[in-house]
Amino acid sequence: MALPPAVPVFPVLPALGVGVGLRAPHYRAFLAEKQAADWLEVHTENFIGRAGWDWEVLRRLRADYALSLHGVGLGLGSARGFSRRHLERVRALVEAIEPALVSEHLSWGAVADRQLNDLLPLQLDQAALDLLAERVDLVQETLGRPILVENVSTYLRFAADAMSEAEFLSALARRTGCRILLDVNNLYVNYRNHGEDPMRAIASLARGSVGEIHLAGHLVTDLAVVDHHGDRVAPAVWRLYEAALDRLGQVPTLIEWDTDIPDLSVLLDEAAQARAILARFPTARDPHVSGSGSGFSQIAASGPLAALQQDFSAALFDVDATPAVLVQLKGEQAAERLALYRGNLSATWDKVLSAAFPVVRALVGEEFFSALTRAFGRACPSEDPDLNQFGGRFASFLAEFEHVRSLPYLPDMARLEWALQQAYYAPDASALSVQDFAALDPVELEASGLRLHPACSLLRSEYAVVPLWLAHQPDSGQAFPEDWGRPSQAVVARPHWKAELAALTPAAFLALQALAEGKTFGAALDLACAADQDFDPGAALAQWITLGLFVGVHKPD
Repeated sequence: MALPPAVPVFPVLPALGVGVGLRAPHYRAFLAEKQAADWLEVHTENFIGRAGWDWEVLRRLRADYALSLHGVGLGLGSARGFSRRHLERVRALVEAIEPALVSEHLSWGAVADRQLNDLLPLQLDQAALDLLAERVDLVQETLGRPILVENVSTYLRFAADAMSEAEFLSALARRTGCRILLDVNNLYVNYRNHGEDPMRAIASLARGSVGEIHLAGHLVTDLAVVDHHGDRVAPAVWRLYEAALDRLGQVPTLIEWDTDIPDLSVLLDEAAQARAILARFPTARDPHVSGSGSGFSQIAASGPLAALQQDFSAALFDVDATPAVLVQLKGEQAAERLALYRGNLSATWDKVLSAAFPVVRALVGEEFFSALTRAFGRACPSEDPDLNQFGGRFASFLAEFEHVRSLPYLPDMARLEWALQQAYYAPDASALSVQDFAALDPVELEASGLRLHPACSLLRSEYAVVPLWLAHQPDSGQAFPEDWGRPSQAVVARPHWKAELAALTPAAFLALQALAEGKTFGAALDLACAADQDFDPGAALAQWITLGLFVGVHKPD
């Protein structure tokens, strides 16, 4: 077996300067004019669908800024539950964007039957190192490039840890040729949470092994310091940043801010401070040869590491399962800090479902909705690293949930809101315009079918959910329905990047349903006119074209 090189050597990565994380509240500012950021980083999972407004923004900004993809969903350390399907989605995104950097975390986030959608702490031992080396090799081979792996902030450490996190990452870099993404704020957080010496960690990193640095704010609580990315960089973290640059030389640096997002000027001010510090240090030496690879065969998804992660997952879902993992943790406050991860899981469910189902939340109230999300999360755990897919079974869950049986319209409201969510992330397609229809021969159009836009979906309910949803929208002018038992119909569309809901008459619904089933335009209009003698085909078609419902004409089978 070939021995690893005596001196770690790494592939060249670009010298980017100082960047900021791109977040939706700042889209317009970046599109309007060039900002004082050298590069932009985005979370991979927010763009994995490669469609919709987020994707359009990223494509436009790509012309002016270098980009970095920062993943939170691969779960490199998941002994069971690692998703090769998700890795293929990441590969497709990397090929489409060609980012300067691609990174992930030193963490795990899945077991065999569920995704936990969190950056959970690894037991730092040889078995975990073997698994991570194999996973990093797989990811780098799939992507055709080196990746960066980030140290994470944690509330817990394991009794069986055999090395520090910095030692673990250094060994991983030597074996695979990956780079380290050094989050300096996380070093400080772990110093406060576990007493780990951040200066010793920095000193243990080889010059040239770190390809990126993250800076962010944190939150101090009585139980632990939380890496919440919701404040300015603390003075102690700036000092650690200077120490890291003194050891490593100039390294591309990112300002992260994910919660309570401020005006862009605040992020740019933080970036300016980092840029001024960065300029005081020499350029890092950057050897050109890649690492030697792990040389390990595929690690079986079994053994103590998998069992530990299964116990940890069980404790997140069930307090009664806590003792099985508690004996493997360090610290007198292990039980309380494990509860923090349990709280993170519940908070994630609440946040994601609140964004997807705002009217359902308004109908039942915030407190009941939070309890509802916890019940749903336990009954229907996440199955995808992409949290935008969480909630697909919410309507079915509500239909069987005894505590909402007095609100029989609630499942249909959830179906409506989920259709809007799916429309936002549906594939892009160019809609037929008025001019396109004017160019068609009327006789030929009548005998042809019309293909609906991928974002388009049809909804029909035995309850007044459509006017009820519209009544909750600002400036809709829609009154709350007096007759809850009145049927309603609608179409969901995405003209001009924004998902919209348009109420339909029963006749218009029949026509669009016929087109969705592949019937001809003439047959669809015949159905509508037979159902309602006052149906106006011209007015209906004008509305449908405005909504961008059609993307092509086809001959029926």
